[in-house]
Amino acid sequence: MAKTSPRRPSNKTSNQLRIIGGQWRGRKLAFPTVEGLRPTPDRVRETLFNWLAPSIIGARCADLFSGSGALGLEALSRGSGHTDLVDSAKPVSQQLNLNLQTLQCDHATVWHSQAQPWLQQAIPGYDIIFLDPPFGQNLAASCIEIINNRNLLNDKAWVYLEMGATEPLPHYPENWQLHREKTAGQVCYRLFKVEQA
Repeated sequence: MAKTSPRRPSNKTSNQLRIIGGQWRGRKLAFPTVEGLRPTPDRVRETLFNWLAPSIIGARCADLFSGSGALGLEALSRGSGHTDLVDSAKPVSQQLNLNLQTLQCDHATVWHSQAQPWLQQAIPGYDIIFLDPPFGQNLAASCIEIINNRNLLNDKAWVYLEMGATEPLPHYPENWQLHREKTAGQVCYRLFKVEQA
């Protein structure tokens, strides 16, 4: 469980996330100050969703370690069919639900859970999974293993992986093809295409 900062304001909503594309473009939404929470930068999101543009409409998505909801809410704004937002911090989950209400969005579900146990019970059939764990905690490898072992992805699905630029790339399945890779400051981000046998 992430810890809240002792310096955060009492309303827990001192931070602002701006949606950069789609039906809610320009909307600003609050997110709480929680240790380790760092929204995916605007320029990284812009690049990622340019890569995903042909696939996002109607896609079933999961945003693991959702945090501010930068990735999941951006996917929803750009036309995803349904997005699951998963985070273990209660203030985060509460704010995500409030933001969905503000946007009058009824095709998303917020799950207050650690990513790994959530993946163990998730229903297969995802088109896009966003995997953006806290840096330096070696959480990506276990998630990748569960996603693969449980066959959670559709054929020609996408997995987005965001890590610290100095972190080693975890082992990934042979049928995950590295499609794009870029580094922006302290962030390295990769998009994999998954071809099922």
